Amino acid sequence: MAQPANQEQIVAKIDAAVKARNEGIASYTVTEHYTVYRDGDQAHAAAEMTVKTTYKQESGKSYAIQSESGSEILRRMVLHSILENERQINLPGVREGAWFTTANYAMKVKPGGVQQMDGRNCFAVEIAPRPKSQHLMQGTLWADAVTGAIVHVEGKAKKNLSFVTGDVQVMRKYTDVDGFAQATSARAESNSFLFGRTIVTIEYLDYKIVPRTGAARP
Repeated sequence: MAQPANQEQIVAKIDAAVKARNEGIASYTVTEHYTVYRDGDQAHAAAEMTVKTTYKQESGKSYAIQSESGSEILRRMVLHSILENERQINLPGVREGAWFTTANYAMKVKPGGVQQMDGRNCFAVEIAPRPKSQHLMQGTLWADAVTGAIVHVEGKAKKNLSFVTGDVQVMRKYTDVDGFAQATSARAESNSFLFGRTIVTIEYLDYKIVPRTGAARP
């Protein structure tokens, strides 16, 4: 089936929104709550951790752990590894390779026109990673039909943690915070030789954003 006539405009809006977000934020803080579930049991957490995250455009992310509970080995090998992986991905010169842009992904707008996703009018865009980055995923991105801001992402991520075997199934939701698309929740499901089927959920709470002076809003 032929692609929509506005394929290029839709993808260009996504590029512009991502660029405006990453150039427009000088810093922010957010509280992140991580929960680990094992063997399909999502009624009982095997480990939890609450973290105060600080992002600075010039240096990336740093973390202050506020509380931890549950399995020590899961906290150390899963949650602490995720934090270190995120710290590495967000270093200047590295994070650009993980952005949802056409520099990193081949993008193809899916047929069907505007659709609802998380209560917003969106275009669904198939994303396939270009080969240069190890931090990408293959799946679908939903972008706001008007602004191009990212609303929802689902797919398979390349494994980044040593204990994970096979693909990691990832979902992340975004909302508008002070004019910028910021994550509100995330879910990752994987298998490992140590822990079997493992699900990690993340809630992002209480953003405080400092925009860069003179930067254009998306």
